[in-house]
Amino acid sequence: MTGKTHAPWWAHVMLYAGGLTTVVAGGAAAVAQYGLDTANGAVEHEDILGDNRAEVDVENLAGPLDILVLGVDEQGGSTRSDTMIMVHVNEDLTDVAMVSLPRDLLVPIPDCGPDWGNGPCEYKLNHAASISDDWDVTRSNVVETIDDLTGVQFHLGATVNFEGFLDLVDMVGEIELCPWHEITSIHGDRRTFPEGCAYYDKDESLDLVRQRKAWGRPSDWESGRGGDYGRQAMQQQAIKSLLREAKAQGFHKDPTKLTGLLDGFGSSLKLDLPPGLEVTDLVVNLRDLDPDHIDSIRVPASGEKIDGIDYEVTHVGTEEQIAADALWEALRNDTVDQWMLQYPEWVKSDT
Repeated sequence: MTGKTHAPWWAHVMLYAGGLTTVVAGGAAAVAQYGLDTANGAVEHEDILGDNRAEVDVENLAGPLDILVLGVDEQGGSTRSDTMIMVHVNEDLTDVAMVSLPRDLLVPIPDCGPDWGNGPCEYKLNHAASISDDWDVTRSNVVETIDDLTGVQFHLGATVNFEGFLDLVDMVGEIELCPWHEITSIHGDRRTFPEGCAYYDKDESLDLVRQRKAWGRPSDWESGRGGDYGRQAMQQQAIKSLLREAKAQGFHKDPTKLTGLLDGFGSSLKLDLPPGLEVTDLVVNLRDLDPDHIDSIRVPASGEKIDGIDYEVTHVGTEEQIAADALWEALRNDTVDQWMLQYPEWVKSDT
């Protein structure tokens, strides 16, 4: 595998789920004050989904909606992604479920790059996002891989780079994060984060949410938050915390703050909306989303070493495989709430 990156996907999702949902909370009145033209032009467009897009009635937008969010890292003239989140909004457009796809999940990949003769292979999911320096090629490969794995067709797409997260956290000042035990960072000055809830600035938040190896205690693995799953849990905490903080500070009511928020997106956020659907249409229709009604779901899988390589594996015929297949079906059928009741062990709390 080449081109491995360490950019935190959570940063990317935050800008999308955090930024847009914060704007959403204000509804049509705030959007009108900001100016429709300015709002609609504040976020760049990118063809992310290609032919894998589900049909959308842009005249009467309704749920359920499935959104694919890809975290990207732009370095050395290339764009890569090692973070993928499926965001599911229910039929009533009131509740959200986030499914973080493990970067080490063993999956079939249609194009595995030059080392495989650009043919298929079975490897880690994030390898699908590192096959080429051409982002158009890589992005299409990622979408096709996820589509083959889950059978979920997405209505909307988003790509975000990690700078967007830093900008948004800086706008609200600090966000609350709650490590479930003390950890020492493996980055930079190796700061120590204590157990329990505390407020962190943008640099501290970025450092904390990037951690994977720090979540290596037996209790972490026993609770389903070991390694990359721990990182996912902290990432999802950060998304929710940013939303709560922005709402508490009145971003949804203050046109000046709203203006700064949208202008701050710059090129950090790119959306793939179906033709005829504007950003403001999406904002108004998602106005009832509540940060406290975002459920975090872990993909049913277990860690396993195969030929000396660590993977997250869902074996055919196991309870995990049954739960995983049921999850993809629940996303397709908008029965995620029922799935969570049936498989509560894969639904993760913040702390």
